[in-house]
Amino acid sequence: MLVLRFLNVVAPAYFLFISAVTFALQLFLFIPSMFKDPTTTPLFSSALLHGALFLFLSANALGNYILVIQNSPEDLSKGLNLGPGGEAGADWLDRGRTPGAAFPASHFCRLCARVTQRHDHHCFFTGNCIGGRNMRNFVMFCLYTSLACLDSLVTGVAYISTVLSTSFANPLAFLTLLPHSISQFFSGALLSSEMFVILMLYLWLGIGLACAGFCCHQMLLILRGQTRYQMRKGTVARSRPWRKNLQEVFGKRWLLGLLIPVLNVGSDYHRQKEK
Repeated sequence: MLVLRFLNVVAPAYFLFISAVTFALQLFLFIPSMFKDPTTTPLFSSALLHGALFLFLSANALGNYILVIQNSPEDLSKGLNLGPGGEAGADWLDRGRTPGAAFPASHFCRLCARVTQRHDHHCFFTGNCIGGRNMRNFVMFCLYTSLACLDSLVTGVAYISTVLSTSFANPLAFLTLLPHSISQFFSGALLSSEMFVILMLYLWLGIGLACAGFCCHQMLLILRGQTRYQMRKGTVARSRPWRKNLQEVFGKRWLLGLLIPVLNVGSDYHRQKEK
């Protein structure tokens, strides 16, 4: 439990550090290097277009990240009079007394010390539980984080190919880039800044693939009307049309959530809260 609590504090700080480094590399290294292309006009240069795209992806990723943290799932145990402390809620749930009709897929999280409605999982990178209130923002956060990492990866590869005069036409060139760069770095033929960018390339690739995998897996569960917690417990998914399952999470204003980070307005959960 101590290890999980430590990870719950360190993981968000690690994510914010990586985000700050990525933002600094894009604004102060990659984008300024694009302005050196004399064949493009200043107004429609690739640097301005890429800068606008990266700011759009970063604003959506960071905005949804903040909304996931701020829009925490409510503690259902407060309204159930389960007794003082979170352990009473845990014992109450472990004995199988969860009213499934009123609180579907409820689960007690020991890290957050709350009973979450439609509990999916605890996200260490946000330090918060993912449930009915912030599921849509979590999916959007994973989507835009993967796109921002992909954008940084492509831009970083273009920068390295220009600086080191390296061709990536062969797909194996990227796989052998790291071992060759390490040998060149220790021999003094490679600068520390260039080595740092190469390491960030592989970090962006890993984070981007992980976030894309989380996003795709979450969307499959949403289409089935099932949470990750229900899948682990072997609970049968609700028999409903997939459109109803999507509307429950994304609401009727789903297109607005694709463009700007907003709360999950218009979903079934918020309509129930308003009643």
